[in-house]
Amino acid sequence: MNKNKFMFATGIENSYPIITLPDGTRKRVDEMEKCGHYKLWKQDFDLVREMGIDTLRYGPAYYKVHEAPGKYDWSFPDEAFAYLKQKEITPIVDLCHFGVPDWLGDFQNPDFPEYFAEYAREFARRYQYIRFYTPVNEIFIAAAFSAQYGWWNECKSDDRSFVSALKNLCKANVLAMQAILEIQPTAVFIQSETSEYFHPETPDCDPLASFLNQKRFLSLDLSYGYPISVVMYEYLLENGMTKAEYRWFENTLIKGSCVMGNDYYVTNEHMVHEDGTTSAAGEIFGYYVITHQYYNRYKLPVMHTETNIAEPNSIRWLQTQWANVRRLKRDGIPIYGFTWYSLTDQVDWDSALRNDAGNVNALGLYDLDRKIRPVGEAYKTLIHQWKEAIENESYVLYLKPPYYK
Repeated sequence: MNKNKFMFATGIENSYPIITLPDGTRKRVDEMEKCGHYKLWKQDFDLVREMGIDTLRYGPAYYKVHEAPGKYDWSFPDEAFAYLKQKEITPIVDLCHFGVPDWLGDFQNPDFPEYFAEYAREFARRYQYIRFYTPVNEIFIAAAFSAQYGWWNECKSDDRSFVSALKNLCKANVLAMQAILEIQPTAVFIQSETSEYFHPETPDCDPLASFLNQKRFLSLDLSYGYPISVVMYEYLLENGMTKAEYRWFENTLIKGSCVMGNDYYVTNEHMVHEDGTTSAAGEIFGYYVITHQYYNRYKLPVMHTETNIAEPNSIRWLQTQWANVRRLKRDGIPIYGFTWYSLTDQVDWDSALRNDAGNVNALGLYDLDRKIRPVGEAYKTLIHQWKEAIENESYVLYLKPPYYK
């Protein structure tokens, strides 16, 4: 990775969890299908280049490719990645985005990590020129929405199910990194993860807020082998993780280069109430403050890997997020990229994909007719204005495994 290569990126939304409809039927949600990508994928990649963007968070739908143990359908990925290569777009490959193939069930399945590592190894073997990966996207959100809130996949809502999903997702993440490194020893892992904060509404809410502000780190703590607090260790053990399982995370070395991807939305900060519930707090600390907290914990290089907001606030939000990135970089934080997510508008994210209503969310650089939005014009201008200047700034290359290993 060129130390002066700053990655201006976007992404193509590829969530595919299973939801339960009001009548009890279960349905796979595929955002690529809803947003028209399977029909317009070449045009989508052309639009990426039209924006002046050369880095794309992108991955095929895991459930479509990994048909059974040892059985794969590479037909669409072969075409898509060949065209990306032709267009000179660098992919950050998103291998698992909120769902698994039907034959694996859900995130409660203890066999998921091994099968996912098999998939990651075969993917890396087939596309050996690819270096950048997000093995499992937003582990904390995948575990919480599937097993704590009861919204996706296993639709469970208890701490024991959450811990089960969390440990399986984190183990899958680590095993996938190891498998990829067997094939591509220069791989760089950009771990896109939500950056959260919980604010106590009153002094009486402070103990719960403190607990939740420790819990928010668990996905990265386990993935990176970071030593957790006694409170979190007891929480994990009380909810089904064994001491041997925890020691596995603690002792497993990631030999590849890691970049901590911090995703930030206006919904990432929460107010904790006296009845134990939480609600959206809006932007209080913002990306700068919260990313500092994550950086101070892990001492890893950073990339702003996701953000968006709907019109008419999108241009102002883009300016705010970019100002936060610039300030972090000026303060000496090794920050390697910025991402507006996603390329096109999304569908039904206003209900976190739970309602299959077909509601178009105006979050993209382009609408679903592939017409550029004002924020697309603004991002295109931002890239043109800043690309050379930011790559001429010097900073220390800090791509290495976590310091505490």
